Amino acid sequence: MTPDRWDYWEHRYQTGDTGWDKGEPAPGLVDFLEAHPNLPRGAVLVPGCGSGHDLIPWARAGFHVTGLDFAPTAVTRARQRLAGAGLPGEVLCGDFLRLEPPRQFDWLFEHTLYCAILPADRSAYVNAVLRWLKPGGYFLAIHYLIPDDGPEPPFGTTVEEVKSRFGPHFELLETWVPRSYPNRVGLERMFWWRRSVEAQISPPEVAGRGLGAPV
Repeated sequence: MTPDRWDYWEHRYQTGDTGWDKGEPAPGLVDFLEAHPNLPRGAVLVPGCGSGHDLIPWARAGFHVTGLDFAPTAVTRARQRLAGAGLPGEVLCGDFLRLEPPRQFDWLFEHTLYCAILPADRSAYVNAVLRWLKPGGYFLAIHYLIPDDGPEPPFGTTVEEVKSRFGPHFELLETWVPRSYPNRVGLERMFWWRRSVEAQISPPEVAGRGLGAPV
C-alpha cells in the first residue's frame, strides 16, 4: 500500500496510526476566521478533511461546509463530529485529485493534504484545486515546511515551491507564519490566494481512479 491508495489511509485510521490528528482544528485556521469576521460567506471544501476537526470552525463561522476524504473511517468520523456539534454540512468519500467535482466552491482550505500526497502528484493537486474552486474563489492553505527526504508522508515543501506551483494560477493575497500545534511551531506557513478567472483547468488524469470505498 502506498499513500496514493485509499486503503493505505484506511489502514492507518483503523490501526490508530494518525499522528497528524491533534484532536482540534488548526490553530492558524481558528485565528484566521476570528481575525476576518467579514469574509464573504459561501461554500467551502476541505479536501483531506480526516476526522473533521477543521470543518467545525468553518461551519460555526457561517460557511456551508463540505469535507472530502479518501478513507471511509475518516469520513464516518467527520460526519459524526459535525452531527455531534449540531452543525450542518456534508462529508464525501473520494479522491480529491481525480474525482470530478459535483459543483465548484467559493473557498477551499488546505491542511495536511498537500504534504500527504506523493510529491509526483503535486501537479495533479494544483489542477484539482482549479477544478473544485470557482473562478475568483479563495484558496486558504497551511503548508508544512519540513525536509522532503522520507519514503512516507508527511512530505515537505518550501515557500519557493508553493509559490512556483500556485503563482501562475492564483493571486497571492497574503502569506504569514501562523500559530501552530506545539510540535509544528515555526514549521508551517499560511497562504491566502484568489483563483484567477483566466486560470486554465486540466482534466483529471484518470477520472474516478482511486475513489474511497462507499460509506
